[in-house]
Amino acid sequence: MGRLILIRHGESEGNAARHFTTSPEAGITELGRRQASEAALRIKALFNPTLIVSSPYFRARETARIIAELIGAPVRVEPDFREQSLGELAGKPYELVRADPTFRPDRSWEWRPSGGESQEDVRMRSAPALDRLAKAYPDHELIVVSHGGVMRTLWAHVTGSWEGSHIPANCGIVVVEHDAGCYLVPRVLEAELDGERESGG
Repeated sequence: MGRLILIRHGESEGNAARHFTTSPEAGITELGRRQASEAALRIKALFNPTLIVSSPYFRARETARIIAELIGAPVRVEPDFREQSLGELAGKPYELVRADPTFRPDRSWEWRPSGGESQEDVRMRSAPALDRLAKAYPDHELIVVSHGGVMRTLWAHVTGSWEGSHIPANCGIVVVEHDAGCYLVPRVLEAELDGERESGG
């Protein structure tokens, strides 16, 4: 059995300002760096990853680098794990999404901003990338560093449904086990004061 340890990048400059990031080269904040270090220690205590696969965007690569320094696994970049393009909303406040008359909260994965991608578009490119990793490393534990939108699409892919798809906080972790080409129900790794707990959902 293999495990894909999915983690969202640490707090980015855009996250801190609650604006969509304008550039793939935007970095993470000091809090984001601390989040990455803490996540790395949690992962190291529970797993033995042999490879870290990162989105090409700098906020993900920076998170992956910090994790790699503490875990000792090599980093590889996968372009298909890049975040959803928000088109004309780049640099704009998050709140503008719900102000768009074409946005439907009950079908949010279908919404496509002007000049950008829908989350369904993202799923179409990110899901095959995840499948390739699962097939290439059937018995290994791998870390995949990406983005909130990407992680939601991967959740929808492995469960077969957008309903209840999970978007983690910065450096939130989701564990996806796979066996003989089949994915198990993803588990959200939650940190508690009295230790680690894995929950389904």
